[in-house]
Amino acid sequence: MDAISHIDCWGRIRTELRASIGVDAFNNWIEPLELLGIEAGIARFSVPTNFMGNWVQRNYADAILHLFKAEGVEIGRLAFEAPSQTAAPAAERVATKPTAKPSEPRLASSPLDSRFTFDQFVVGTPNELAHAASRRVAEGGDVTFNPLFLYGGVGLGKTHLMHAIAHEIRATRPEARVLYLSAEQFMFRFVQALRFKDMHSFKEQFRSVDMLMVDDLQFIAGKNSTQDEFFHTFNALIEQGKQIVISADCSPGEIEGLEERIRSRLQWGLVVDLHPTNYELRLGILHAKAEAQAKANPNVGLDVKVLEFLAHRISSNVRVLEGALTRLFAFASLVGRDITLEMAQDSLSDLLRQSDRKVTIDEIQRKVAEHYNLRISDLLSPRRARAVARPRQVAMFLSKSLTAKSLPEIGRKFGGRDHTTVIHAVKRVEEMKLTDSQIADDVELLRRMLEA
Repeated sequence: MDAISHIDCWGRIRTELRASIGVDAFNNWIEPLELLGIEAGIARFSVPTNFMGNWVQRNYADAILHLFKAEGVEIGRLAFEAPSQTAAPAAERVATKPTAKPSEPRLASSPLDSRFTFDQFVVGTPNELAHAASRRVAEGGDVTFNPLFLYGGVGLGKTHLMHAIAHEIRATRPEARVLYLSAEQFMFRFVQALRFKDMHSFKEQFRSVDMLMVDDLQFIAGKNSTQDEFFHTFNALIEQGKQIVISADCSPGEIEGLEERIRSRLQWGLVVDLHPTNYELRLGILHAKAEAQAKANPNVGLDVKVLEFLAHRISSNVRVLEGALTRLFAFASLVGRDITLEMAQDSLSDLLRQSDRKVTIDEIQRKVAEHYNLRISDLLSPRRARAVARPRQVAMFLSKSLTAKSLPEIGRKFGGRDHTTVIHAVKRVEEMKLTDSQIADDVELLRRMLEA
């Protein structure tokens, strides 16, 4: 097979790869590859960076070799050459079709989920600030905060917002250089750069971007060398006025093993907590997802009470909530039935059991005592000093809100108090939440810890 035939063969393989791995992954990892030639059972490719060659070798080499074989070309292995190490003389290079190459080094950004856009993000009180800040960053121009640090538990929307920012910038400012990746990928690329003595390319890639987005920063905690490189990358971009967006599962001050100098710089900007969803937000998310599912499954009917039921019963994780709805539509479509409350209870019994973690009064008393630096015996004692009475009222309020225990049962668990004392405590805390921000914050924090 001659050189031109090899090029045609590679063109067909590219088409197959685009269909099998998806457009985003193809654009990021396969499209930049340039076939240099095939000789002695080795297919040689030019790649923008050593890292990209290593990534393709690890993740796509088997698929590429298989497709070459299907084309009748026996290839034993692939070889990747970055521009700095390309050793083939010009006369040996295969004459390929001209490929448009960016003037800047291509960014090996992680693929983006096409579903994670601002249009698909349901906004409510728990995520309103995070959404507004992300929108502002995506608009560009002078942003008064840098970095933007998003944190919260699993399934609350951090990654969705980061993907949405990248999607928006690519749509409105395609010339902007946006690099999105996880902290684990940052560490892997750094280790690979050290291994192959290619730190120049690493620094050039990470310090020449207009926006750096790093997801799940907690994964580099305790990795001293990686933290050191991240610190210098962070400083270089800030000095150039480039935007940085970071996410983690907790605030900078709570990430164990994170260097103090990094912690301090992360707190320079805007640190935003994505709170656990409330019932209204969960219901809004379900309505939006149900509308999309209904378009794909027009023959499946849905009782709106099912959405209300799910919003009440699955409160910890939006991904689980969306997965439950997807499962219901799939089941209903396969068996030719509408989605009723009874069907939802039967088909989601495993998920519902997992979501039924019972909070106990003993657990509430322990958490409240720890939070206010008291002993549990203080909460059960007859002491009426404000430093004890106020936490006791908070604990009673949480016991009424988070357990199914009756008022007399709650009173008995708090030193044998009457049910009227519990009623008074609940009403008092409800009133204080409206006027005392500290009490409101305490109650919300304790509720989140107990429901986690």
